[in-house]
Amino acid sequence: MLQKVWVSSPGSWALQESNSHRQGKKRCWKCRFVRTIIQHPCRRHAPKRSRKERMLRKIQICLCFCFVSGILYEISLLSSCVFSYLPMAQQYLTPEQVLNLGKSIIFLETTERLEPPPLVSCSVESAARIYQDRPIILFMRGLTNETALDMNTSYAAFSLLSSMKNVFLFPLQMETVFQETPLLQWYNQVVPEQEKNWVHVSSDASRLALIWKYGGIYMDTDVISIRPIPQQSFLAAQKSRFSSNGIFGFPARHKFIWDCMENFVLNYNGNIWGNQGPFLMTRMLKTLCNLTDFQGTEDHSCQNISFLNPQRFYPIPYPAWSRYYQVWDKSPNFTHSYALHLWNFMNRNRKVVVAGSNTLAENLYKTYCPSTYEDLIQNAKHRDLPEPEEGE
Repeated sequence: MLQKVWVSSPGSWALQESNSHRQGKKRCWKCRFVRTIIQHPCRRHAPKRSRKERMLRKIQICLCFCFVSGILYEISLLSSCVFSYLPMAQQYLTPEQVLNLGKSIIFLETTERLEPPPLVSCSVESAARIYQDRPIILFMRGLTNETALDMNTSYAAFSLLSSMKNVFLFPLQMETVFQETPLLQWYNQVVPEQEKNWVHVSSDASRLALIWKYGGIYMDTDVISIRPIPQQSFLAAQKSRFSSNGIFGFPARHKFIWDCMENFVLNYNGNIWGNQGPFLMTRMLKTLCNLTDFQGTEDHSCQNISFLNPQRFYPIPYPAWSRYYQVWDKSPNFTHSYALHLWNFMNRNRKVVVAGSNTLAENLYKTYCPSTYEDLIQNAKHRDLPEPEEGE
């Protein structure tokens, strides 16, 4: 018997017999899914499937389930939710794949060293703990594509950082980074060996290019994160009317960052420390708005760019940088801060965190980068062990 099928209401199907039997009894039922577009006789009168057919049907369902699961897993590798639920196959992802996820936290090491010191390790670890749903990337000039560094490496800090599921260690390849930016022409003409401040200048340029291309937040490697930064487009005030470039964040392809890169090239002077860094950010911000002094802990805003209060990252100003390595009667809680800049550039005497010293820096390590702190303690114990006597 031929039948006609049409939708009578959501989730409901009505069958009507052919014209010759139009007076016959109508049959209706509700189905959850449309099983086919081919007309079928009423399921109630369909013959039962054979055991073989039922088995084939189950196999088909299993295969479909496996296929869909595989697709979801592949998608998860390229989405931020992977950091919360799945281990990241870090060794198989390229910088572009990770950066294209967006909202990365980016650190740069423009020296050739391959062993990050404790403060660098603490900065990266603290960010990884505070921003667990975001990629944390440490670009290192000393790495190459052929450098094999994994959790079994002899470099303790690499082993520590590699074990964190949202941390990525990549080579810093400047020529690639500067592609499609105004900085490429400058980079092809500059002679690093003749540059007085090349480590700093190359870092200033790289951070601009990376944030312009991919968006996210840049942080210096002496910044300890203590709570998430809520703003998306922001600069950090080091003091009233003066911007730092040690911490800033913007969406990809933001015009302000493009303008900074153009100004970088136009007014380049590598002999003046900071000319391509905080001084650049400050003079570019001044072209947009009239900077005024901060009152209290409020932030300023200028053309949709937040200019964050010095308390957010610099509650201890650079003239007092050594206070991080002193014992406080009562440790501050930094209620108004998102992160703390430890002014490593000022630390020419190379003060370090010493286990058991009870300094402010040690307490910050304990709280925000406990794995780095534990590694620091273990290294101190190994150094204190007596040398084995000859013949033993």
